[in-house]
Amino acid sequence: MFEHTFEIDATVSEAELREVVAHCERLKASAAAAQARATALWAAKRRATENAAGIPARKRGRGLASEIALARLDAPVNGNTHLGMANALVHEMPHTLAALEAGVLTEYRATLIVKASACLTVEDRRALDAELCADQQALVGLGNARIEAAAAAIAARLDAAAVVERKNRAAQSAGAWTRCAPNGMVYLTFLMPLSRGVGVYAALKREADATGDGRPRGQVMTDTLYERVTGRPADKPAPIALNLVLADTTLFGEDDAPGWIQGYGPVPAVVVRDLVSDAVTDEDAKATLRRLYRHPTSGQLVAMESKARIFPKGLAAFIGLRDQTCRTPYCNAPIRHHDHATPHHKGGPTSAGNGAGSCEACNYTKEAPGWTVRTHDSDGRHTAEYTTPTGATYHSTAPPLPGPTRRHSVIEGRLSIDIVELKRTA
Repeated sequence: MFEHTFEIDATVSEAELREVVAHCERLKASAAAAQARATALWAAKRRATENAAGIPARKRGRGLASEIALARLDAPVNGNTHLGMANALVHEMPHTLAALEAGVLTEYRATLIVKASACLTVEDRRALDAELCADQQALVGLGNARIEAAAAAIAARLDAAAVVERKNRAAQSAGAWTRCAPNGMVYLTFLMPLSRGVGVYAALKREADATGDGRPRGQVMTDTLYERVTGRPADKPAPIALNLVLADTTLFGEDDAPGWIQGYGPVPAVVVRDLVSDAVTDEDAKATLRRLYRHPTSGQLVAMESKARIFPKGLAAFIGLRDQTCRTPYCNAPIRHHDHATPHHKGGPTSAGNGAGSCEACNYTKEAPGWTVRTHDSDGRHTAEYTTPTGATYHSTAPPLPGPTRRHSVIEGRLSIDIVELKRTA
């Protein structure tokens, strides 16, 4: 339907290159506006189709947000945001949409305006839209912070009670997350009400101010947080359970293949060996070892199965280790459900091959009408194929387990694991 080719002439001047960059930015904004129009129209057509089919109102639109996210190569959890923004722009905020289409607003700045108006009635949202964006020239030169502040100020003036209520509801979205940081570190993020967040930081800061043992302030604050949350001294090794995965050859120093920590990602071999060593030598820490078989070619886990309808604990743990995160393409959410790709009531076996780790939202989405999930095992690679109601197909492949990259036979793999067991019990 659409085809664009962009070629850059290496002989043009800097001024001409600047214009190319500016033109591309305007094109991106215009494309975002077109994407919003297409998304809103898609939603309207889906509602009409399901209405004609007699689907109850409470069940209409199930799975559409995930389809929209997949079409944008985005995590399904962001689908509702994309759909909500498209509907708001097309049906309630024509001036913001026009400014986006003209390239005066970027997609991100349009998103900031829509979010600031989310708590308002339709009438007040349209009033905010007209006041802020009817004069496109007034938007020129405004950065993200000024756009957001202007939208928030208008929203507060139009309906202060709605803004306060939104702040009160925001407390329900409190949570904690981790993400990888360089050099064996991790970012631990908390979202909580302002007073609590400031209180936590102030307590950590007081501890750092009162401690004079030579440690950097940041280290004192993080050590204090760890000790107060876990109840363990920060200078003692942490217990190591099955959350840390590494090859036997890496454990005994025969190679330097990275390990993998659940909820974090790859970790250098020297770091995982130190973690295991510290936990084993500390009498108060608990270290456990479970043997797993890697496929000699792909490096993925060798399959298991059960005759039960519900995935047994061991098989569920197996699937969690194999998939690491939700198997829906582009979804990085933690695994909450272990479910059958081909449903059990349709003959799907309770096996690793037919199992897939999913977040709660994606598991419910694939149960919506028109969705199918199929799994394939080829040369030790576990692939899941997701087909949406509109006929689009997306694939995801389970990542390989940590270990050396050289190829070896199944017999070699089993022998190496037996050797590890002998060394451990010797």
